[in-house]
Amino acid sequence: MPDPYGERALLSAAMTKGYGAVPDVERDRLRRYLEAVVSARPMPVHTAVAFNAVYFGYDIGGDGYGGSPLRLDDFPEITFGGCAPVLPVGAMVCVTTGSDPVYAEIVYREGAHPEAGPLGDVPAWVSGAPAGAEGPGRPGGGVGPRRRELLVPDLDAFGPALSLSAAQLHRLRTRRRWMNEDGHVVVDVCYPSPEAARCDDLTAYAEHLLTTAREQLLSPFVPVSLAALVGGTQDEDLRAGLLGLLGTVKGVLDSSAALRTWRDYAMTRTSLAECWRDPGPLGGDDLRSLAAEVERAATPERRRYGLTTPVTVYTAVGPRLRGFPGATELLGGVGYAAAVCRANVALADVVQGDSEQGLFETGSRITLDDAFESGGVWRSHYPGGAEAAGDPLAPAGRGWTSTLPPPLEPEPAAELEPEDLPLADDVSLGIGDLLQSDAQEIVWRAPLRLSQLIGGWFPLPPCFVEELRRSVSAHHKIRLELRHDGEVLDQEKAVQDVVAELGDESGRLTGIAWPREFFPGLMLELRCLRGDSMIRLATTRLEERVQVGDRNTGHCYDPRVLTREDAPGSDRYGDSAVGLGPRQLVMRTVRRCGLLTLDGHALLDRSALPSAAYGRRPARSQAAALESAVVELLAERLLEPALGSRDSWGQPHFPPRDGQRTIPLIGYRPARTRVIRPWGGAGLGGEELRGAQFVPGHLRRLRPGCSPSDVQRAAFREHCRRLGKADGWELPYGYTFVTEHMRGR
Repeated sequence: MPDPYGERALLSAAMTKGYGAVPDVERDRLRRYLEAVVSARPMPVHTAVAFNAVYFGYDIGGDGYGGSPLRLDDFPEITFGGCAPVLPVGAMVCVTTGSDPVYAEIVYREGAHPEAGPLGDVPAWVSGAPAGAEGPGRPGGGVGPRRRELLVPDLDAFGPALSLSAAQLHRLRTRRRWMNEDGHVVVDVCYPSPEAARCDDLTAYAEHLLTTAREQLLSPFVPVSLAALVGGTQDEDLRAGLLGLLGTVKGVLDSSAALRTWRDYAMTRTSLAECWRDPGPLGGDDLRSLAAEVERAATPERRRYGLTTPVTVYTAVGPRLRGFPGATELLGGVGYAAAVCRANVALADVVQGDSEQGLFETGSRITLDDAFESGGVWRSHYPGGAEAAGDPLAPAGRGWTSTLPPPLEPEPAAELEPEDLPLADDVSLGIGDLLQSDAQEIVWRAPLRLSQLIGGWFPLPPCFVEELRRSVSAHHKIRLELRHDGEVLDQEKAVQDVVAELGDESGRLTGIAWPREFFPGLMLELRCLRGDSMIRLATTRLEERVQVGDRNTGHCYDPRVLTREDAPGSDRYGDSAVGLGPRQLVMRTVRRCGLLTLDGHALLDRSALPSAAYGRRPARSQAAALESAVVELLAERLLEPALGSRDSWGQPHFPPRDGQRTIPLIGYRPARTRVIRPWGGAGLGGEELRGAQFVPGHLRRLRPGCSPSDVQRAAFREHCRRLGKADGWELPYGYTFVTEHMRGR
């Protein structure tokens, strides 16, 4: 069975790029481990919890995180009935009690609105209401909204040594001072902004790890450090890599034939089958009864004369489950999470199997309206045939929407020209990285942006500004040396006199005559010796040339900047869509407005293409020309079809998320490697080299009686220094350090 601390690390650098970038053999190893984790834990395993298991080293043999690198003193404290910061599923917490603290992992989370009735009946406005809502049609004010939430902690996650005895747990649940009678913690969560309250679980957990739990995320004692996987400790690199890892874990859980997922929660199909066969409380009979109740909730009794008025009923799963005889004991602890997820799966199966997009033969339409509040709120409406069909499992929040005033009629859209194409440029693009800063030299790396290429300038990071300010004035000419690796530049371009504009913290070089070979996204490395006013700027060659869109290059580049800023209509002479034909306009729109991946892929909602291309609803002939161009580009494989999803806020996502409405996407896949093989076939350009895999440094458990060598101890200390940790970090007992290396597949 694969182990996070085993002979071969479970996490790889490819996994930071997302599920689609991971080789099959690595997926299979990770899948076997996660299947074992889901089987071993007594509740559905959220994607964030599954990430914790593989990243922090969960022992499925019974010790849980007991032997992990987690430092208990770093955990945020939560108090029953008090205010708390955002604590997403996966957060490691310390539950305050009257005596010793209790350490736990949050494995489930839901809204705990006080207006949910004992039989699951919920007022319409509660279903889909934003955080801080005060009543029907009253979203509330303030920058930091609050919401009451129920958190389910796994009190046994850290092994027997840190678990409560049965008597201790019974005493805490009976007193109801530190947790409620079910062993859950109810808190008022204070969100920093309304946008933060709308974040999905995985984005919220990534933000938690990068801020509150940053020390445990960057611990050198984890099986494989995120910093080693992404090759640095810059915030944007860590965030992108972390989201990629979470996406990989979710993709692995979704692809497992042994598991069944409900939104971000995974459970074994065996446990679901056992539940359906169980005749006891919350077994198959109760779940079938729940499904029948939801289906009949809004169906009126037969009347002899006249028509009935429309009826809408909202049923919350969590409170309704408590109404079944004998369910109380089963809903304690993590059992509540298991029961709620199984009930939602049962309802989803009935809706998908016995209805037409939620419309049943009885005339009722059943849809999931709120996936977060009280275990999930399902909407039953009669007559359902009068409503527009849609994905019944995509939470629409119709309950809350029904209490809002009708929207005003929109004003006619302004006539925009193609050059007003809306950009979706990411603020994280082109930030740059500090590679070296010591007593001799400062080295900085950043991609060339389109605006810099057009304007003849380049930004200077604060460290360069501080160094230059010691030797030159705020506006002073300095010497700039340009080197294009492997190419010969004209003398007037190779050495230039430029102006250094130095502000308080930032600055830039102006008056640069960029060589004609330079393009948006080209990676530039700046070097400045301490005490010297000369700056050297150089590019780096690739091992082999690549074709990226219409550009062929043999130099390192930032794929995201290249996709965004090297689109048709953009060059060193300007940036405009005027005069572009339909094919070029489609490519420009997809590259500029699509969802951008780390490796430079761009994916756009196909239905949004016409309005994104013209900034308004185009004429019928224009829309037809665009659609014809899309068909041609797809046939030529210059664009690729894909599937995404849209959430209840109208935002598209890729890959598609469970429970959201599926939408067609068109994708731009940029890079095509040109492999140059020597005569005879394989060799330097052959499959042997292309199959090599980089393995970052990682910890590995030792066999009993073994100890690490002095060389590995020193290598681990150096690894800690690269992570920004102070000297003195030593290998934990029972582990060795495997240095980074290349491995053939």
